[in-house]
Amino acid sequence: MSYLEFSATPGLFDTARNKDKGLELQEQYLAAAPFPNIAIDDFLPAEILEQCLEEFPSDLDPDSKSFDRSQERFKSSFNPDHLSPKTRSFFYSMNSRPFIRFLENLTGIKGLIPDPYFLGGGFHEIRQGGHLDVHADFNHHKMMDLERRINILIYLNKDWEEEYGGQIELWDNPMTHCEKSLVPLFNRCVIFNTTSNSNHGNPKPIDHPNGIPRRSIALYYYTATWTGEKKDHTTIFRTRPGTADETDWKVRRNAFAQDILPPIVMRNYLRIARRLGWS
Repeated sequence: MSYLEFSATPGLFDTARNKDKGLELQEQYLAAAPFPNIAIDDFLPAEILEQCLEEFPSDLDPDSKSFDRSQERFKSSFNPDHLSPKTRSFFYSMNSRPFIRFLENLTGIKGLIPDPYFLGGGFHEIRQGGHLDVHADFNHHKMMDLERRINILIYLNKDWEEEYGGQIELWDNPMTHCEKSLVPLFNRCVIFNTTSNSNHGNPKPIDHPNGIPRRSIALYYYTATWTGEKKDHTTIFRTRPGTADETDWKVRRNAFAQDILPPIVMRNYLRIARRLGWS
C-alpha cells in the first residue's frame, strides 16, 4: 500500500484519507540534517508511476531543456503539458489542495503555492555518463514573484543498484561532507526545504550496465514571501572537496556584477554578456 492514497478516478488524491498525512513525519522532517528533509518509499500507487514510465518522452518537447556542461552533463527536462491527458491529470493533481495540505502538514510551512508553469519541473532524465553537481537551486520565481521553498523528487528507476551511480547527495553548508546519500529507487520520494544553502545533487555519473538513464519527477513549491530586500539568484553550483568539480564562473561573475552595479547598468551588462556568450 502506498503512503499517499488515490481515489477511484485516476490521478486524483483521496482528500479524506490524506488530510492528516504528513503530520506524523513533521518532527522527523524538521530535525533532519543538513536541512529539513525526508525520504518516503512506496510514496504513490505503483501503477501511476508505471504509467509515467510508459509515457516518458523519447524526444524533446517545445519546453524541454537540455544541458551538457561540466556542472550538469547529459541532463534533459520535459514539461508535463505535452503528455497525455491521463498523465497530465496526475501532474496537475500534484498541484492540488489535497497534496498541498500534505506538504504543509509535513514541512510546517503554510501558504504553499504550486507552480502551474512547472518552471524547471516535470520529468527529468540523466543519460549514461551524465551527472548533476551539488548545487543550491534558484530562489525566485520571477513570473509569479514567489519565493521557492520546497523541492520534491520522485524516482522512476527500477532495480537500481548503488554502483549504477546517480545517488542524491545532501551536503552541509560549508561543503565539508555529505550528510546523506540516497539511491534513486523506484517510488522513492525525497522532499526537502529549498534555500540558498540547501546543497544537493547527484554528482556520481550514471553507469548502468545496460545504458538505462536515471529518471525522475521534479516538482517545486513556493510562498508569497518574496520581498525586494531579498537577493535572487540562479542555480549556484558548489564544489566538493578533493574532487574535480569545476566552479561555474559565469554565475560567479554575474553575481559579483549584481552586487556592485546599479540595476539599469546590470541590465545592460547582462545584454552584453549574452551577446558575448558570457552568460
